[in-house]
Amino acid sequence: MTAAAGSLDLLWFFGPFIAMLFIIGFYCIFATYNLIRALIGVELLIKAVTLLSVVVGYISGYTALTQALIITMIVIEVVVMVVAIGIILGVRRFNATLDVRNLRNLKG
Repeated sequence: MTAAAGSLDLLWFFGPFIAMLFIIGFYCIFATYNLIRALIGVELLIKAVTLLSVVVGYISGYTALTQALIITMIVIEVVVMVVAIGIILGVRRFNATLDVRNLRNLKG
């Protein structure tokens, strides 16, 4: 077995898990009316992209570049999640619910 074949085996090992994270993330976003569940879906999608980046970086041999990109992704992810939670708390305070269907009341 060559080194390239061993690396591709790693992709076959993590690939189904990454695909499941993507599918579950999309399901959480599109199949719910709760804002917290949608935010969890976004988080799962970001984690799937992070895991895919780690695997591809290991396979390609650019681990230093991959580590720098992942640290940047984590920082951006935290900022986006904090802002989104702040918006969700404001919606909850105004509507007393987290149902997306009630967001039409926010029109000015």
